[in-house]
Amino acid sequence: MSNTDEDTPIAALKTRVAEFARDREWEQFHTLKNLSVALAVEAAELMEPFQWLEGEQCDELLRDPAKREAVEDELADVVIYALQIANRGGVDLAVAIDRKMKKNARRYPVDLAKGNSDKRS
Repeated sequence: MSNTDEDTPIAALKTRVAEFARDREWEQFHTLKNLSVALAVEAAELMEPFQWLEGEQCDELLRDPAKREAVEDELADVVIYALQIANRGGVDLAVAIDRKMKKNARRYPVDLAKGNSDKRS
């Protein structure tokens, strides 16, 4: 399997994380509740390095190779748990993302949302 976003289908990633869990007999622990809690924990860990930083400081943090790798590890954990939730729930992520992007486009039309951070609509 290729190691870039451009060359790796979502299905290949879903298969890879499913096999990893299956090889360790972890499926018994991977209930939707447990996976969603784990996802939330990992998301919090992803936020931690950026806590108390502003704008350019966050970008600067990612220029440090060790800090960048730590952030990438946490982001990978978030995505891995999201993929496991999709596996467990039988969710086709491409379909779900396409549907959600269409909803977002209706909710935030370009002419009203462009350059505007107000998301209260």
